[in-house]
This record gives sequence, structure tokens and C-alpha cells, in this order.
Amino acid sequence: MNQTRLFVLGALHRGGPMHGHEIRREAQIDRTELWADVKPGSLYGALHRMAAEGVIEVVRTEQEGNLPARTVYGITAEGRQELAAQRDQALRNTRLRPDSVDLALQYSTDLSEEALLAVLEDRRQALEAQLVAWRHQWESAAPYLTGLEPMTFEHTLLRLQAEITWHDKLIEQLPKLLATDD
Repeated sequence: MNQTRLFVLGALHRGGPMHGHEIRREAQIDRTELWADVKPGSLYGALHRMAAEGVIEVVRTEQEGNLPARTVYGITAEGRQELAAQRDQALRNTRLRPDSVDLALQYSTDLSEEALLAVLEDRRQALEAQLVAWRHQWESAAPYLTGLEPMTFEHTLLRLQAEITWHDKLIEQLPKLLATDD
């Protein structure tokens, strides 16, 4: 499942034909990069690849005054099929992606307890800051959220809280865990 493809196909399906700048603006307005692995800067390359593959098509080219011409894309029948397949795969995929911190912990035996504790506390503080920022965004966005959007915010909030809880437990148990490695 490719999140950029899913976003582009979903945006064109929901919003109708759009040029690249409009799709990028949709990603920026939705702040897609916060809750999905979609980078607004990668959208133009994806549009060209997807058009070459036939899942989207050039509908027309527009030009206003001296501004550069803009290519307007629309979703094709093949694109609607791929959208359904990508969406279904994303909805059914329950696998959590591995977190590199787990692997790094396995190779941290050469760190002192103090050094490892400092890194873990920094990570925990960074996660706490993210949680505060997300709560602020939630409060700001709440009046404008519709449909399933509130649940996507809550999903991120709960995931951040789970990470903080895990870090708290690790920090608390670190001395005991490191004592068993000796």
C-alpha cells in the first residue's frame, strides 16, 4: 500500500479533477504529512508516474495570464479500482511497523545507565511535546471536523499516549533490566 498514491487517488475521487498545486494544497490544508506518510513535495513526481501508468489522466491544461501552465488531472476507471484496492488494503492491514528504538535498545549495552536514561527521557519529553501539540491541533480543528475525522485525531493521540506509557515503564524498570545484563 502506497500512502501517496492512496492520497492522490482519494483526493481526485472526492474533489474531482485538480491540478498539482490544488492537490498539494489539499495535502497542506489537511496537514496530511502529520498523519500519513505523504510529503507534499513528492506529489508532483507521483502525479507524473500515475499518469504514465493510467490510473489518472490529463484532463486539460490551464493557463492564467503569465503564470505557468497547469496540468489538470482526473482519476480513471483503473484509478478508481486501485483506490478501492489501496483503501481496502490500508483498512485491513493491522501490522504495526517496527520501531527502530527497539533495535537500537538491543545494541545499547555499551551505553552507561545514565546515558541511556538521558536518551530515553529526551525521547519521552519529545513524545510529550508531540502529544501537547496534537491536543492543541485537536482543539483548534474540532469545530471543523466532520465524519470520521475526529477519530483520526483520537487515533494519533492514543498512539502517542501509548508510546509515553511504554517509555515511562522502560525508564522505571531500566535499572533492574540493566542489572540482569551483567
